[in-house]
Amino acid sequence: MAFVITSPCIGEKASDCVTVCPVDCIVEGEDQYFIDPSICIDCGACETACPVEAIFHEDELLDEDKVFLDKAKAFFEQQ
Repeated sequence: MAFVITSPCIGEKASDCVTVCPVDCIVEGEDQYFIDPSICIDCGACETACPVEAIFHEDELLDEDKVFLDKAKAFFEQQ
């Protein structure tokens, strides 16, 4: 997993990230979007486009945001 969508996306779900993704790796979940790490090419376009600054590279996640990495993994395990 390279990029992770965090709490500012919950409820907001501004789809700017989906629009700019060149490989369509962002999937809408029940309360937020998720980035599919098996498709993502690590271009960073989503991070730049996010109007609520919810997207971070997994290496830059704050400790309190690491729960969103686990949430994304669980989401794609169910797919």
